[in-house]
Amino acid sequence: MAQPLCLEEVARHSGVSPFHFCKIFKRFTGLTFTEYVNRARVEKAKQLLIKPQSRVTEVAYDVGFQSLSQFNRSFRRVMDQSPTEFRSSMTPAEKRHMLAGSF
Repeated sequence: MAQPLCLEEVARHSGVSPFHFCKIFKRFTGLTFTEYVNRARVEKAKQLLIKPQSRVTEVAYDVGFQSLSQFNRSFRRVMDQSPTEFRSSMTPAEKRHMLAGSF
């Protein structure tokens, strides 16, 4: 299971206040810290979802989401489809390619 990523802790490690960290982060990435973290979690979830034995609920918690509904909303926001739709839309070639890229 993924460790929770706390804005205050990340800001502290950066040596700035959470407000200042968010401002700088948004300026350089174009995303809020939360948007970035959710996108990273969705990318990891995509790798896990290509394995047919992985349950969507387990994937959601394994990548760090606190609830299945939060995971589904974030996944749809990033991918424009649900996790189940993503899984069923993958071709065998795409699955092989994604599996080859994950270690």
